Amino acid sequence: MSFLIRVQLPDSPGTLGAVATALGTIGADILSVDVVERTGGLAIDDLVCELPSGRLPDALITAAESIPGVEVDAVRPYAGVLDTHRELELVEEIAAAPASGLETLVEGVPRIIRAGWSIVFSYTDGGVERLASSAAAPEVPITDLPWLPLERATVLDGEDSWVPETWQELGTELAATPLGKPDRAMLIGRPGGPLFRAAEVARLAHFAGIVAVVLDS
Repeated sequence: MSFLIRVQLPDSPGTLGAVATALGTIGADILSVDVVERTGGLAIDDLVCELPSGRLPDALITAAESIPGVEVDAVRPYAGVLDTHRELELVEEIAAAPASGLETLVEGVPRIIRAGWSIVFSYTDGGVERLASSAAAPEVPITDLPWLPLERATVLDGEDSWVPETWQELGTELAATPLGKPDRAMLIGRPGGPLFRAAEVARLAHFAGIVAVVLDS
């Protein structure tokens, strides 16, 4: 089974290699590594690891944190290996068939930003309308999004009153970005975490800005 493990580690030569070696001692096979953020002498990395049958995910935490200065932010099951650098490919897909661009977008973004699902909403005087949602997106109806209209990409509080109880029970981390205009936004959910880092939100905003131009052209 594959797991996504997010680690915080000293941004110094050899530290990631030491983590990889420690994970190897428990039989974990590292399938991909993505640098999420570097700041203040620390690095935040996402590792997708495959564990042998019978091994518990707690073993990943113990192994990684055996390296001095390393902390595990979160571990969660993950289906397959993701290519986190396929933004351009996704833009090209949307440009080739803009009529179904929103559907392509919501399916593609979770694979890029390492999330569980995404939904595009629009805001009008009549309320909130769901324009498109990924296959894994919750079907619970949303009638109130107090953060819309949205001026800039941001992390949202997953325990706010508008957040459905089922999302809160799953510990869903949330981020949102406007999609070309404040009254159209994409909501991204990451059930069970980890939380969205500033670099991820900036990346999401940049990508959404490019896609919005393609969708509206």
